[in-house]
Amino acid sequence: MAKKVRVRFAPSPTGGLHLGGVRTVLYNYLFAKKNGGDFVLRIEDTDQNRYVAGAEQYIFDCLQWAGLEPDESPIHGGPYGPYRQSERKDLYRQYADKLIKDGHAYYAFDTPEELEKMRHDFKNETNPSPQYDHSVRMKMRNSLTIPGEEVKKLLEEKTRFVIRIKMPENDTVSFTDMIRGDVSFDTSVVDDKVLLKADGMPTYHLAVVVDDYLMKITHAFRGEEWLSSAPVHILLWKYLFGYEHMPAWAHLPLILGPSGKLSKRDGAKYGYPVFAMTWNDPKTGEITEGFREKGFLPEAFINLLALLGWNDGTEQEIFSKEELIEKFSIERVHSGGAKFDYEKAKWFNHEWIKRSDVQSLKYEVRKQLSRDGDMAIDDAFLEKVIALVKDRCTLLTDFYDQSIFLFKAPGQYDLDAIKPKWSAAKAAFFEDYCNELQNITGWNTETLETKFKELAAQKNIKAGELQLPFRIMLVGGKFGPGVFAIAEVLGKEETIRRIKHIFRFLNS
Repeated sequence: MAKKVRVRFAPSPTGGLHLGGVRTVLYNYLFAKKNGGDFVLRIEDTDQNRYVAGAEQYIFDCLQWAGLEPDESPIHGGPYGPYRQSERKDLYRQYADKLIKDGHAYYAFDTPEELEKMRHDFKNETNPSPQYDHSVRMKMRNSLTIPGEEVKKLLEEKTRFVIRIKMPENDTVSFTDMIRGDVSFDTSVVDDKVLLKADGMPTYHLAVVVDDYLMKITHAFRGEEWLSSAPVHILLWKYLFGYEHMPAWAHLPLILGPSGKLSKRDGAKYGYPVFAMTWNDPKTGEITEGFREKGFLPEAFINLLALLGWNDGTEQEIFSKEELIEKFSIERVHSGGAKFDYEKAKWFNHEWIKRSDVQSLKYEVRKQLSRDGDMAIDDAFLEKVIALVKDRCTLLTDFYDQSIFLFKAPGQYDLDAIKPKWSAAKAAFFEDYCNELQNITGWNTETLETKFKELAAQKNIKAGELQLPFRIMLVGGKFGPGVFAIAEVLGKEETIRRIKHIFRFLNS
């Protein structure tokens, strides 16, 4: 029987959750759900210097909003915990010690000053950025160059050290990437990465391998920026657990902005979000707006993300989460970078708003309408309003401008659009139309429009010349859905009141 599929997302709690991170979550989630597997979220907080308070909860909030909650995590629990690496610290040393014992790693006692000197002394035209690798390791202070008794003494005296992998020379490490096919690396150009830091915490390189093994991860999907680290991780799998336990790998393409990898700077420069939700950095005070606060529906957000690097081979663009689960295949993820297009992202959101039923939009629309303070909004009336304007809204934030005039009378009117062609005949028309409205039965769009056009014909005035003044009387400007539909939602009393209210400005 094949092993149960288990995938993981392992973010560091250091800041906002970037589009690329959420897409990695999405692809992991879809793959797990399609294959009846588990999606694990593991917090990689081994770098305590970069840890940011509140960032972990922010990650969970983002995934909850997007509808991509994990099966196992520090919050959800699970049989393979703990799910924070800082709480697994004691696990890693034994594996680092095994690597040393087997000759695949070594202690390095170099001070920061000695490392800086190495980078200076070995720098030349062909090697502008020297690494701690096979070419320099025998010239540094480590357990490969120091006699055994002295090493033992340094360890007993608790001298500061790190543990580094000993990369083999002139070897080739190969693996099959589920997206990129066969990939090979020359080990001679890979440096001896630190596996265990001086504070006893593992680096990502050791922790990711140990945790994936202990948590029985079967597939590891991550961004292509980690591709260069693959030879280190593959060798660690070989040395510690054997290739047969290693997960299948897939390195996801970058999401591209106007000038390379999509970055927070791109968002600031071009005015679009790059984080799932707004991130308020407690260290700098900087606030970075997110897709949720910009007015995106979570359904649209994951839809647009799914197509940033994947398609199902058809022309279909709108997918529900259930459809994505059914159709997703990691083999159909592209190896090349995917260009982010904010206008296209808004198109997805507009399509999802149009497809959303009124009930599902009520909560978010109430929030938008209450931005100036709490409003008492009748539930049935709100439903009518949403049904009327939702097709006109690209973002959830548009509901305010597209419908606030239905809840309170305009504060100002575009009289300049009416006055140049206003006349006594038009004033008389609206006075008579008000009288007609008082006695009308069947208050609906069709009846209101019919009465309007019949009266205009009787008075020999083109209905088109009267509709703009009527619109401005009701909403204040040249915007909004069909004017008779607006009148239907406003109701008889409010429609008549608004027409009469503007008379004193037009007839003075």
